[in-house]
Amino acid sequence: MDADGIWDIRAFVYRHFAETARAPSVEQAAARFALTDGEAVSAFEELHRRHAIFLEPGTHKIRMANPFSGIETRFKVHACGKTYFANCAWDSLGIPLVLDSDARIEAVCAQSGESILLGIENGRVSNSDVLVHFMVPFKHWYNDLAFT
Repeated sequence: MDADGIWDIRAFVYRHFAETARAPSVEQAAARFALTDGEAVSAFEELHRRHAIFLEPGTHKIRMANPFSGIETRFKVHACGKTYFANCAWDSLGIPLVLDSDARIEAVCAQSGESILLGIENGRVSNSDVLVHFMVPFKHWYNDLAFT
């Protein structure tokens, strides 16, 4: 598959997340682009290699297409009538931006276990003075992306 085809599949992954709040499967990508499952697997693997998506280890299931999470997390973003899952606090703020939507974010503080509620209105956090702390410097995120 050529480079344009790879990036078309990446765009499909993001559109699918935005429209359904869920990751597309290899089979869905194959059907959309008239590919064999093997060709779609190869495309997913190439996107993973390029850090464009992150596959669940040992599978071809999309775990992350930042800011979207393919699994349930402690970062819920309610927007556009759907509930999306973000990978982290940073990504929970990215989802409303990507969707160009107001949102309500429900999260849990990793340190205290306390619930955190944020509102996003017109691109701004509307009801909180919560600070976000990143324990892992950005340059090390891909050392263990699932932990980060």
